[in-house]
Amino acid sequence: MLVSKKSKEDQLKNVYVTPVLGAEACDEPIPQFSLPENPLDPEIAYQLIKDDLIDEGNARQNLATFCQSYMEPEAVKIMSETLEKNAIDKSEYPQTADLENRCVNIIADLWNASDADDFIGTSTVGSSEACMLGGMAMKFAWRKRAQEKGLDIYTKKPNLVISSGYQVCWEKFCVYWDIEMRLVPLDENHMSLNLDLVLDCVDDYTIGVVAIMGITYTGKYDDVEGLDRLLEEYNKSHDLPVYIHVDGASGGMFAPFIHPHLKWDFRLKNVVSINTSGHKYGLVYPGVGWIIWKDKKYLPSELIFNVSYLGGSMPTMAINFSRSASQIIGQYFNFLRCGRQGYISIHRRTQDVAVYIGKEIEDTGLFEIYNDGKNIPIVCWKLKANKEWSLYDLADRVRMNGWQVPAYPLPDNLADVIIQRVVVRQDLNMQSAIQFINDFKHAIKELDSAHILIHGKATQNKGPSGFTH
Repeated sequence: MLVSKKSKEDQLKNVYVTPVLGAEACDEPIPQFSLPENPLDPEIAYQLIKDDLIDEGNARQNLATFCQSYMEPEAVKIMSETLEKNAIDKSEYPQTADLENRCVNIIADLWNASDADDFIGTSTVGSSEACMLGGMAMKFAWRKRAQEKGLDIYTKKPNLVISSGYQVCWEKFCVYWDIEMRLVPLDENHMSLNLDLVLDCVDDYTIGVVAIMGITYTGKYDDVEGLDRLLEEYNKSHDLPVYIHVDGASGGMFAPFIHPHLKWDFRLKNVVSINTSGHKYGLVYPGVGWIIWKDKKYLPSELIFNVSYLGGSMPTMAINFSRSASQIIGQYFNFLRCGRQGYISIHRRTQDVAVYIGKEIEDTGLFEIYNDGKNIPIVCWKLKANKEWSLYDLADRVRMNGWQVPAYPLPDNLADVIIQRVVVRQDLNMQSAIQFINDFKHAIKELDSAHILIHGKATQNKGPSGFTH
């Protein structure tokens, strides 16, 4: 065999023969404050970043978040293949825009929009953006009604009425758009919107009342039907009507399948807009949300912009602009893949797991259950037994087995009540739930015999000021 000096091409190939963990780049810390001078082989860059994330929790053991942590491989495939599509470019990607329209129609049908309703809706980055859009529509619509009735809209701030169990996006909305936030407090007897106190907060400057389908803290549903009756009577005797926006971030994609007879949606006269999160019980990876108005008349036209962009004119109503369409396509994949019966099956099984966890925790005799998983599949509880340890200690202990189960105070006048919460998603099957309960009970046993406690009784009421998942 004839042998000669290796060519430069062969020498270059040898660079890629080096095992990833034997590369020189693996012998140095990865850049944190400035751009590296030279490029890296993509496989090495991948491994370095993957290793940098190694001490994060396992997403499927994260029982703190509502956000989906599993999608089927085919969903991941189609979403990966469409990451480059810009959702805002309707003229460039008309078929993608059509999929978004199909999703809006499907969701409007789930929320019982009638044939007489000229509904209108859009996708958003998540339910928080959808809440912002819903709040803006309420403010602009109120301002027009107030001006027509001769109200001086500059004398004081308009206000928004909502329970103190709100998600933080509503506080942001009120700050960003200069709205007074009027809170209906939770109490031990009213762990959702207290209808006895709502009208105390309502006046001519009220842009709307927000009802929550699945309070973040406890998972409770507000009584939207009762609120509708309350406002119907109010509107009969007042010149400025007050309408309802439903924050269905958690329950908007759950209740239609599991509680189809519960009236909370467009079947109610005064419910004019609803938002939801596609990446919660819509079963899509973050982030996608949806908002729909019952009729175009509830969405002020000045909030809709016609943008001439890339060869076409398109109407848009969004705070964000460019974003990937892959989550919208993932939502449509789920609708196509699961159908109504598929969603029912998944959500029922998820609910069964939540109810199992709730019963097992209640059966320990140590906890008072606030939500047992029978509405949206979350379980939350407070410690009622006299123990040397706190729920913060328990959260730390179960974290040793990888489970993330937060402890946090309830809002406002219940801030001295510390609760713990588990959110059950589709990827927590019964066997995983059994393992969690075993670890949970073992953690209690360990805490009962512990000599050193990080938190303990002295810090029962100290911890996070709120919880925003």
